[in-house]
This record gives sequence, C-alpha cells and structure tokens, in this order.
Amino acid sequence: MSAPAPSEKTIAQSAAEFGLKPEEYAVILDRLGRDPNLVELGVFSVMWSEHCSYKSSRKHLGKFPTTGPRVICGPGENAGVIDIGDGQACIFKMESHNHPSYIEPYQGAATGVGGIMRDVFTMGARPIALLNALRFGDPSHPKTRRLVAGVVSGIGGYGNCVGVPTVAGETNFHRGYDGNILVNAMCVGLADADKIFYSAAPSPGLPVVYFGSKTGRDGIHGATMASQEFDDASDEKRPTVQVGDPFAEKLLIEATLELMASGAVAAIQDMGAAGLTSSSVEMAGKGGVGIELNLDAVPQREEGMSAYEMMLSESQERMLAVLKPGREADGQRIFAKWGLDAATIGYTTDTGHMVLKHKGEIVCDVPLAPLFDDAPLYDRPWVEPVLHPRLCPTDVAEPADYAAAVLKLVGAPDMASKRWLWEQYDRHVMADTLEDSATGADAGIIRVHGTGKALAVTSDCTPRYVQNDPYEGGKQAVAEAWRNLTAVGADPIAITDNLNFGNPERPEIMGQIVRAIDGMAEACRVLDFPVVSGNVSLYNETNGVAIPPTPTVGGVGILVDSRKRAAFSHMKAGDSLILIGETLGELGASMYLREILGREDGAPPPVDLALERRNGDLVRDLIVNDGLKVVHDLSDGGLIAAAADLALASSCGLTLDSPVGLPAHAALFGEDQGRYLVATSRPELVLAAAAKAGVPAGLIGSAGGDSLAVEGLFSLSLTTLGEAHEAWMPAYMA
Repeated sequence: MSAPAPSEKTIAQSAAEFGLKPEEYAVILDRLGRDPNLVELGVFSVMWSEHCSYKSSRKHLGKFPTTGPRVICGPGENAGVIDIGDGQACIFKMESHNHPSYIEPYQGAATGVGGIMRDVFTMGARPIALLNALRFGDPSHPKTRRLVAGVVSGIGGYGNCVGVPTVAGETNFHRGYDGNILVNAMCVGLADADKIFYSAAPSPGLPVVYFGSKTGRDGIHGATMASQEFDDASDEKRPTVQVGDPFAEKLLIEATLELMASGAVAAIQDMGAAGLTSSSVEMAGKGGVGIELNLDAVPQREEGMSAYEMMLSESQERMLAVLKPGREADGQRIFAKWGLDAATIGYTTDTGHMVLKHKGEIVCDVPLAPLFDDAPLYDRPWVEPVLHPRLCPTDVAEPADYAAAVLKLVGAPDMASKRWLWEQYDRHVMADTLEDSATGADAGIIRVHGTGKALAVTSDCTPRYVQNDPYEGGKQAVAEAWRNLTAVGADPIAITDNLNFGNPERPEIMGQIVRAIDGMAEACRVLDFPVVSGNVSLYNETNGVAIPPTPTVGGVGILVDSRKRAAFSHMKAGDSLILIGETLGELGASMYLREILGREDGAPPPVDLALERRNGDLVRDLIVNDGLKVVHDLSDGGLIAAAADLALASSCGLTLDSPVGLPAHAALFGEDQGRYLVATSRPELVLAAAAKAGVPAGLIGSAGGDSLAVEGLFSLSLTTLGEAHEAWMPAYMA
C-alpha cells in the first residue's frame, strides 16, 4: 500500500489534531491491526466526529418516538418521510451550520441552505419550502451586526437563486450566543410516496457515479471543526468553510430528479458533512457491501489534490449515486444535458472494505464496519440541572407605566418586527405560498401544487425556558410547534429537530441534553408527534462558555382543505376577542421579566400536555368545521403581545377588559402555555364549543378603533405601537 504511515508519534499527533481521543485512536489501531496512514486516519476522524457519529447523544436519541400511522421513513436516512395522502409524501429535515456561519457568515449560512436542500432532494423530493431558526449574540456585541448581515444575506442569496421560498422561521438575540451563533436551516419537499430513494447500496458489482460540481480544497475537515468548541483563534478556521453556488444547486436538483425518473438509480447520497468519505461509507455500510474508488477519476477544480484532500473536502453541490447495471450511459446523457461534471469513479464490492486508489496505488484499505456502525458510543456522565423556583406574581414588580412597558416589549430585539430580514427572502416564488410568518400566521402554509391540500410548517424553541428547566423547556419546544400548526388549522404530523448544546464532556451540559430530550420525547408521545429526522450540534461554546441550550423543533402538519385555515391578520371591527386556555400568570423566564425588569430567573411556565392537546384539538376543530378565521397562539410576551400582533397585522384596534382575579401584569404578560387568542363575530359558537369540550374560555375584549387599549390601564395608538414595533431592526442594521 502506498501513502505509508508516518511515525507513530506523527500519526498520534495528527489523531489528536483531528479531534480523536487517545482511547479512540487505540480502538482504530485494534480494528485495523496496524497503524493507519494519514488518509485512513482522516477517514476515521470525520466518520467518528461528533457531527457524523452522534457519539455523545445517540444513547438518548433512542428515547424519541419515531413511528406513526403517517410515517414512511424515520431517522437514519437523509431526511424523514411522511404520508400526506393521495399517493404523495412530504420529506423534510433540519440541520445546523453554526460553526461555519460564525467564521464566515455569508458562505456558512448559504451552504447550510444548500446542504439541507440536498438532504431532501436526494430522497426524490422537489424542495418546496425553506425555514430557518437564527440565534445571534447581544446586539451591542461588536460582531453581531456583521454576523446578522452576512447570515441573512447568505440565506436569501442562496434560497432566492435556487427558487425555493423561505416561508417561516425565528430570530433571537442574547448575549449567550456572542461567541457562537446558531444557524439552523430546514427544508420541506414533495415526492410520490412510491418513489422514495434511499442511500443503501443494494448489491456488489454496481457502478458508483460522482456528479455535480468539481471537488476543491474548501471545507476540508468541516465535520471535525463542527465538533469542536471555539477559542480566540477560531477565525483561523476559515479554510474549513465551504463555498456555495446556488445556480449549480438548481442544475443539480433538476439532474437528480431526472436521473431518478429514468429508473437508473439503485442508491443515492448527497455529499454533505465529510464529503466523499461519508457518502461512500454510508452507502456501502447501509447496504452491507464494500466499495472501491479510483480517486484519479474524481472531477477536480484544483491542481495536485491529494487523496486525503479529495476524501475530506466538503465542496458543495455534489452527489454520489450507485446506478443499476448498464445505466451509466443514461446517467451521462442527463448530466451532460444539465452541464454537470460527472464520472464513474468506482464500484461496489463484496469485500466489506473501503478501498481507495490514487495514481495507481492503494492509499486506503479499511473495513467499513468500524467506520459505519462501530463508532464510539458514550454514556457520558451528567448531573441534574439546577432548577429555578417558580415565581408568584407578587414576586415580580408591576411596571410603573404600562404603556411604556408595552412599547418597550414590542420593540425589544426578540419581539420587534423582522421585516428588514424577511424582505431579503423570496417568500412567494413557485406561487404556492398561502401564508408566511411575515404576514400574520403562526406557521407558513404552502399549497401542495395542483391540489386543494396544503402543508403547514414551523420552527420553534424558547431557549430561556430550556436554560432554566431543560425538561419543561424541551416539552415546550415541541408543544409550541404543535400549537403553531394547530393555530392555522393544520393537523400536526411529525417533527424534525436540531439539538444545539455546549460541550457534552461537561456533566452540567450533558444534563441539559438528557433532560431536554426527556421532555421533548414525552411531548412527542402525548401529542402523537413523532421525530422523523434531525441533527445534533454540540460543542457550541467559546473559551468554555456554552450557548443557552437550544433544542429547535421543526414541525410539519397538513391541511386537507387549504381554504379552511386561520391566521391573525383578518380581525375586523366588531369582532369579539376570546381567550382559550387558563391563565395563572406565569412570569418566570418571561419576556416581561427579561426586557422590562432585567431579570432572567424563575421557573418557566409548566406544560400540561393533556391540556395542550385538549385545547388545541378544540381550536383546530373550530377552524376546520366552524369557519374560525382569526387565531393566534400565546407565547413570548403573553396576552398583550398576542393582542398587539392581532391589531398590527389586521390594522384594526382592540380593547381588552380590565384583568380580574390576577394582578394586571401577570394577566397581561404571563406566558402560561396551551392558550390561544381568537377573534370572531360568533362568540357564542366558540364559547359553547369550549364549554362542551371542557376547555376554559372567556370573552376578554372587542375589536375596533385605532388603538391597543386595556380598560383602566392604558391606550396606545396603532401608529405609535407600529412605530415601536418596526423601528428597532432597521435602525440597528443601518
């Protein structure tokens, strides 16, 4: 074999540089029965990285329910697949591009969008919608503004050029993300349910075809970098950030879908994290076969690339396919039509090994089993998170001036209008977007083209809840996604997730991970909301300071009749306002506490999943069967924030009754869960249905006029309210 191993000291040093622990390197020596060479070490290091192997979280991910009557394919493939009826399937997944986006915000975010689309169309789906969940540092931090500008531009630049609408998402700011922002991207696609493509190579002797863009030196060791924490020298990692080309991605989508339609594909996999290494290892490993590649045949855009560089490059817009016997010519015809580089670079074997040849020499010969299913699996020690005590309303001061408090709240960075951001995204390309997060709905809604059906999509997490109680915060992230889908009239089907945490080798961080997953799993079980795909992003910290725990949930639901949907932008003068669900005045970990009083303590509001389901089922039934059109779930900022949203989105004032039974600040700003604010011209119908279902509901005000008011407390003109809501982000980004 060529590429002989360097000295033991050199290889061991390289193993440490590549993120392998001494005990992990010892396992590699045991599995091979010899020293690896540098190429082999690189292959092991990326496949055993946290990003690719989930070695710290895999034990706990098994707690998630992953099956259901509509689940076609759960975790383990490129994306999850659910049945949406009429022979159609929805394919979706969420992934992180956190570390690359911090180092190089435009390309990091852009390639995150490109990568998540490839996960979806590699299974046979045409992408129809994009979402994102963005967490930035304190606005006053010197890097934040540049990061916001770069990330938003990267997302818009890539998605807009490919021609897929961005229809939903969330954007938060907190000093906890100063040294490590989060960029979570989600893609939703449509496919025929009987034409789903998988990655397992079915048998030996089949040609392995590379197609897409040429391989360069960008992104080498990107998966390893994404599995390490940052330090003061993190900017030096720029070479590990990939460079994207959205126009090449568009060609790749069309070529891939045409190749699939031709019947030539036996297995297919995109080249994402760890590039050619992970795609070839996963295809062969899942199929129980071997694979041999001739790296001289790999299309290359740079001179003198080594085998090591080609295998670890994360150059974008590339695919790997195993074709059926004799179908190479069909593939080449399609690739030529779309102007893509392509080559047959190897074949599947019966050896169970990955064999790589370069310049006529074997440069890697390793068994696939250790790479694919023998990666380290850790049961890391963890400690129970320190919980915050529940705050009674009397523990929390009232605002000296309610009007001023409301203006400050709606203009705070997390709560302020993100119009500056949304206007950079094409939300209506493809002409099937019915509602999006920018125009007054709790979820994005995309028509299933050519039908009366629609998909509802959302992404949700409240990090300040998870920080103060990971278990309740994990439950709430799932429950809020379920509630947002319900609030537009959709039947929630399944979720994808993106678990963003700090260093799992620290027991207190591992405790956050374990308890958040426990809470999420319970919510998924009770709400019949299984997990079908996801991503884990760990080591999100800088100089030992971890991000707030952020388990983002992406939810998908279906509207059988897209005309029977709700939003919160259609309130009219004369409508009655009804609050559905019980208010106890939970102010712990609330936006009021943080933005008005400068406190971040207190237990988050508890999530009663049985009540969540009961209340939500009532609301959905009212939308679908009784024509309720104006619905908004209550979340950040409580009742007053939801009321402000309704008023501004509908350009119609409203007046809330003076709170009774609770201190006014608890009633207005409390963030109790499982609640919805509805506006209707038929209040008696809603109240009767709630009474029949045993759901607390009550009249709390009426729509009309040109101000947001609470009797006996304050009145704000919609002009003043709107100016406060719209002002912050344009001024900040100016």
